[in-house]
Amino acid sequence: MSKINNYAHLVGSIPLDSSVEVFCSVCSSIGSHIKRLPDGETGERSKWIFYQRQMLTNHPAMEPDNSIPKFQFKQWDGKVIREVRLLRLKDDADTENLIFPIGYSEHAIESYKDFSRLQSAGQIPTDVKFQVSLPTPFATGYNYVSPKGREKFLEIYEKSFAVDVAKIMAAIPHDKLAVQWDVCQEVLIFENYFPDRSENYKQEIYDQLARIGDLIPADVGLGYHICYGSPGDDHVVKPKDFALSVELSHGIFDNVNRSIEFIHMPGTYGEPGDDFYAPLGDLNLPADCELYLGLLFFDDQEGDAARITAACKVIPDFGISTVCGWGRANPERVPSLLDSHKVTFN
Repeated sequence: MSKINNYAHLVGSIPLDSSVEVFCSVCSSIGSHIKRLPDGETGERSKWIFYQRQMLTNHPAMEPDNSIPKFQFKQWDGKVIREVRLLRLKDDADTENLIFPIGYSEHAIESYKDFSRLQSAGQIPTDVKFQVSLPTPFATGYNYVSPKGREKFLEIYEKSFAVDVAKIMAAIPHDKLAVQWDVCQEVLIFENYFPDRSENYKQEIYDQLARIGDLIPADVGLGYHICYGSPGDDHVVKPKDFALSVELSHGIFDNVNRSIEFIHMPGTYGEPGDDFYAPLGDLNLPADCELYLGLLFFDDQEGDAARITAACKVIPDFGISTVCGWGRANPERVPSLLDSHKVTFN
C-alpha cells in the first residue's frame, strides 16, 4: 500500500537570523523526522545565488555586457520579477589561472561548528547529517552571464566549485555530511525558458550534473533538488506534471558515477488532479535512493492532505517537503511551515 514515510526533507534556505536559530527551531519541531539538516542559507545567501552576482560584479575579471539587452526574469504568469544586466569575462582576463572566490566553503565550515556543538549537546539528533545545499554552476552561468563567452565562464566557474567543495570535504567529517545540488536553471533550460538553448542541451546538463556529483566522495551523502524556481515566492515555470522531474532524475541516475542518497521533486499548489502525479509511476528509483516530494504549502493543510493522497495513489513510498527553500518567505511563516510537517506525520 502506498504511504508517506516518516521523514521530511528541508531544501535549504530558512528565513531566520542565524544557523543556530535554524538548527534549534527545526530540531525542536521535527528533529525526529529529518535525516539531514541545512543551515538555512542565512545572511548573504538568503537570496540564493544573488551574492554570487555581487561577487562577479566586483571581480576584476568580469564586466557588464552592454552589447545585449538586459535579461528579463519572468514568472509563469508573465510577471517581470527583475531585469538583469548580464556579465561577461573581460577580453584580457587570465582565464588559465582564474579561480572565483565563491565562498560556499567558508559558510559551510562555520555553520558546521555550530552544528557539531549543538549535536554534542543533544540539541540535534545524533544520526542527523549536516546538509550543504549548493547551486549548480549553471545557476549563476545562466542567471547572470552573457551567452557570449558563457561556455568559457562555466568551465572556470565549475573549476572554482571543485576547489571550494574540496575545502568542505577537508574540513567536515564525511560521516556527518551530505551535499545537495540545486537543479533549477537546468529545469528552465528543459522548459525552453532561456533564449539560447543548444541542440544538445539534455546531455550537456547530464554531463554537468555528473561531473559535480562526482566531486562528492562516495562516503558523503549526495542528493539533488529539482526546482522550478521561486524568486517571487511562485514558480518561474509552473510544472505541468511530474514528467520532467522524472526525466531529469533518470538522467542523473544514469550519468552520475556514484550512488545518489536522495532526490527531491517539486509539486505545485492547489489540487492539480491525478494526471499531474501519473508520471511518478514511471520513476525507476534506485533501491538505496530516498524520494521526497514537495507537496506542502504555507497555511494549506487541507490542500497538503489532498496532494499527499493523490501522490500515494501512484508512488509506493516517499517523504515530504515543500517545493523549494523558504528563504524569500516572511520569517513569520516558519513556525506554520514546520507545523505543516508535524500535522502530516501525526
